Amino acid sequence: MVNPVLVEVVRSGFVESRHRGAAAGLGADGAAVVRAGAPEEPVFPRSANKPMQAVAMLRSGLDLEGELLALAAGSHSGEDYHVEGTEKILAGAGLGAADLRCPAHWPIDPEVARELVRAGGGASRSRMNCSGKHAAMLATCVIAGWPTASYLDPGHPLQLAVGRAVEDLTGEAPVATGIDGCGAPLFAVSTIGVARAFRALVLAAPGTPERRVADAMRAHPQWTSGTDREERGLMDAVPGLLVKCGAEGVDAFAYADGRAGAVKIDDGAMRARTPVTVALLRALGVDAAPGADVRALDRFATVGLHGGDETVGVIRAVSGAFQ
Repeated sequence: MVNPVLVEVVRSGFVESRHRGAAAGLGADGAAVVRAGAPEEPVFPRSANKPMQAVAMLRSGLDLEGELLALAAGSHSGEDYHVEGTEKILAGAGLGAADLRCPAHWPIDPEVARELVRAGGGASRSRMNCSGKHAAMLATCVIAGWPTASYLDPGHPLQLAVGRAVEDLTGEAPVATGIDGCGAPLFAVSTIGVARAFRALVLAAPGTPERRVADAMRAHPQWTSGTDREERGLMDAVPGLLVKCGAEGVDAFAYADGRAGAVKIDDGAMRARTPVTVALLRALGVDAAPGADVRALDRFATVGLHGGDETVGVIRAVSGAFQ
């Protein structure tokens, strides 16, 4: 089937672009109560896989908590404290930045990148948004006695453990294995399977690997994303909400009571994912949760478009897109 239009870009009252996609929302009992398009079709969740990868690492012996565990499950902005956290994980394993096999990148945060240029710095592996995950992968290998040089090989014991965790949490056997932008293996599962995985994280018993990951991410959202990132803003707006984005227009979330959802934008447009996520949260009633900041959610529901110095339009979810 052709997925429906989930987001429209309206400039000066005229719809100039449209983004199609699939979405799934699960009720507190785990039943699929909201959907759009074909959320059963397999996709690469990209960095929305990271919490599942972190679960696999904890199951394999990694011992991280708090900010550093949130960093291991996140896609950070390359801010100084993210780099320091990455280096701390590596140092605890007797390793350094030279052992990372993620590519060298500039920080995601544009102001941090500008400051880095002004200070005479440049792109590095530690500034790459996945460096916290890679540092944790290396630390896991040291603890488990596995080779570190080949930790990204799809046949490495660590990556096999990740594959088992993804299958366990999503309830699906991955239908394809690819290589993510950071060089790590990536598993294709359905959009609704990703929603099931996030639900499993928040509903797991305290102290389990799943719950440790969810709790760390929710307690330290700036370490999972960044100081001024949308995921951090959404988690601040709704206490108890877990959110993780992925490249190519992926978002996944779960609320403390088990309501969960995931979104995949067909054309990969990152600008479309957050408005749909907010619409899905509202369709599930999460905006009425205790302590939810409705005004903050309103700010993330639309993205302003500018013409000159004026706001002349919006990027917004299509009304009635969900079934």
